[in-house]
Amino acid sequence: MAIATGLALGVVIGVLLGLLGGGGSILAVPALVYGMGFNIEQAIPISLIVVAAASAVGVLPKIRAKQVQWRMAAIFAAAGIPATIAGSAISAHLPQPVLMTGFAVVMAVAGIRMLADRNATGTACTIHAGHVNWRRCAPRSIAAGLLVGLLTGLFGVGGGFLIIPALVVVLGVEMSTAIGTSLLIIIANSVAGIASHLHGIHVEWQVTAAFIAAAMATSLVAGYVGTRTNTDRLQRWFAYLVFAVAAYVLIDTLILH
Repeated sequence: MAIATGLALGVVIGVLLGLLGGGGSILAVPALVYGMGFNIEQAIPISLIVVAAASAVGVLPKIRAKQVQWRMAAIFAAAGIPATIAGSAISAHLPQPVLMTGFAVVMAVAGIRMLADRNATGTACTIHAGHVNWRRCAPRSIAAGLLVGLLTGLFGVGGGFLIIPALVVVLGVEMSTAIGTSLLIIIANSVAGIASHLHGIHVEWQVTAAFIAAAMATSLVAGYVGTRTNTDRLQRWFAYLVFAVAAYVLIDTLILH
């Protein structure tokens, strides 16, 4: 029964990942906690495994198309990995109600970002004559990397809903390059988070494997469908779903318990 539940929830998360990109992974933790009965300490590393695996698959076409900014990804990762480890250490000392409340707040922020106007672009890392002014770009990249890494460690989210706006709106990276660069950053932070969280945690690997396999398989199929789908409308509806799940998490954590 547990494996069947894992497969079913993995399919749902995989479809969202494939249609919407990394943002779909923000529902992995609630699915694991409420759908499969894991506690938050177990759900976070499993969520990060799904995020890392999905990002590793998704980044390959971007690398082939040369739509990644390797140096910027390295700066984000250099700042984000220590922050992820720190976030994991903090998470281990926080009670589940505090983590779930914080996670609901992060979900609400993600939903707002998904509904926000994405037409604005920054200028901090704008390319001039084929070169980036790293003296201006690097400090802002480091600050953004620290924030994303901390959230990854604390709550098991990939952070794509923050990385892409940071790259586009704050730093001025083109959207196509921002997506590929974001996936590289997510992989680095997620691997650091997995290593930090798995120590001393008992995970039911059969159920976890079923969840991850279903998510990966359906994300690949949904990815092809997503190329012919109105993603703006999907993203709006997904944002509303995220708000609803965040509200449920808050009610369950603060009122029902």
